Amino acid sequence: MRIHACLALAVLATACGREPPTQEEIDDAKTRVDLAIHAAHQARIALELLGLLPVYTCDEPRRTFVGRAAEGVQVKTACVTATAEARSESSDAVVFSFPDTPCSVNGHTVSGHTDFIYQGGEERMDLTADLNGLTVDGQVLQATVGYGTCGDETRFWTAAAGAIPGRPGHTYRVDGRLGVREGAPVFGGTSLVFDGPGQVSGPLGTDRVTFTALEYEVGEFLPKKGQAFIETARGHRVRVDFSEVLWRVGKVEVEIDDKAPVTVPIVR
Repeated sequence: MRIHACLALAVLATACGREPPTQEEIDDAKTRVDLAIHAAHQARIALELLGLLPVYTCDEPRRTFVGRAAEGVQVKTACVTATAEARSESSDAVVFSFPDTPCSVNGHTVSGHTDFIYQGGEERMDLTADLNGLTVDGQVLQATVGYGTCGDETRFWTAAAGAIPGRPGHTYRVDGRLGVREGAPVFGGTSLVFDGPGQVSGPLGTDRVTFTALEYEVGEFLPKKGQAFIETARGHRVRVDFSEVLWRVGKVEVEIDDKAPVTVPIVR
């Protein structure tokens, strides 16, 4: 179910003593939330593709790890060709090639090719991949992903920007980072958590968006937990909270400025 359809429902619950939003305000928020969630979806797809490869194991020789990782991808996803390539003294790559025929990866149809480039050594490793050569679910994916691990910090990230598929005249940018949460794998598992700022631009102006702890089941469109906070081009604040109720059943609460929130059930 798409958020655009969800918010078309009537107000189901409001906070006592607070003024409810007008239908015009609900309709405006509906459009802006729909765009924000589509932007988050693009960033999330990029992070899921990053999860095709295992995270580098510190103290392991880079070339050994890259060869093992390429072999593991082909075992796990038969329609992908993954080849290890030596690039220089300080870098190696896993080259991905997806066939033109349908290739399903984490619930998405993927085609094209890209290089996952590892740079560094046993004490510090950085991975980057430009995913602009990939088509996902019929749309060109405009994103880069990567991580830095070992040493003083570990950080996983994506920079996604471009046109919003299915929303002509609208563009987005999301600078996402993966969160580490007990019980929710960073990636390569069944769920994914990410945060980060972004923006959506189009005929309604430019909205600033902040995503906080959005937790997805891999391949799902809507998050099952987390928050999106939108500062609209018209000067309004829209807070969107996702939460679970039962398996595959959740709810989303939308609050426009300081007015009573709209609570809507969702089925993923």
